[in-house]
Amino acid sequence: MELRLLEYFLTVVREENISRAAEVLHVTQPTLSRQMKELEDELHTTLFVRGKRLTLTDSGLMLRRRAEEVVSLMKKIDSEFQQQEEISGVISVGSGGLKAAEVLPELIAHFRDRYPLVSFELHTGTADHVKERLEHGLLDFGILLEPVDIEKFDYIRLPAKETWGLLMPADHPLAKEKAITRKQLKEQPLVLTGRTALKSEIEEWLRCPVSELDIVATMNLINNAAPLAERGIACVLTIEGATTMFDPARFAFRPLTPELSFTSVLAWKKLSPYSGAAGKFLEYIKSVHSE
Repeated sequence: MELRLLEYFLTVVREENISRAAEVLHVTQPTLSRQMKELEDELHTTLFVRGKRLTLTDSGLMLRRRAEEVVSLMKKIDSEFQQQEEISGVISVGSGGLKAAEVLPELIAHFRDRYPLVSFELHTGTADHVKERLEHGLLDFGILLEPVDIEKFDYIRLPAKETWGLLMPADHPLAKEKAITRKQLKEQPLVLTGRTALKSEIEEWLRCPVSELDIVATMNLINNAAPLAERGIACVLTIEGATTMFDPARFAFRPLTPELSFTSVLAWKKLSPYSGAAGKFLEYIKSVHSE
């Protein structure tokens, strides 16, 4: 059995579709379909339940585990014989305005000490936008605010807490408070996130539907909502990490009480055949996390 066939198999598993996998691998769909059939014939078993979306049989699941081990071992052997100075390229990372994203400068600095020919492309967006770009292979890694569906990703949960609160003008009456209660929140005109999953978490904290709030607008990124806060039109319900770039002479952020906080994850596409700079960065992230 050729290593190339196992890599093709893992790509089909990841994409859940022969056509998309063929595009990723730069081969024709009939060629890839034939090779998957030959792999099944060689193993005397059926690997896929074929339909609009490919799923694995029990035999397919077993082969996936073994193929991951084999491909990972071969990459490790290759990497051990590569010269450090040969590693170059661009690593793309997406994130929103998150406290967890503060890990990136240190990770990037230490990684570039080892591999100075590597550069980074940083992309800003909501968790849903970053997740979509990860799924389509437009990003190598993404920092995602939970709750988020990460079924298709491997990830490391980051230690930083993302604390929720209100962004308001510095001279707002609530700026004198240490924290904002449910009752105080309900009395304010608000700008809220447009993410459905986050709205559900906020409702649980509020103990009432968000429809009972005075919602002036919804947002995807806080930059669009900050002018409303600065002019006193509405307070912005957001996480602390998204507010750190605002001038404290013009804006105030106060956390909610009782505390409402979530965690974030550093995620990458499951079964992605990372090599080169992205593969080295993934190895580095895992080594730091295990320490």
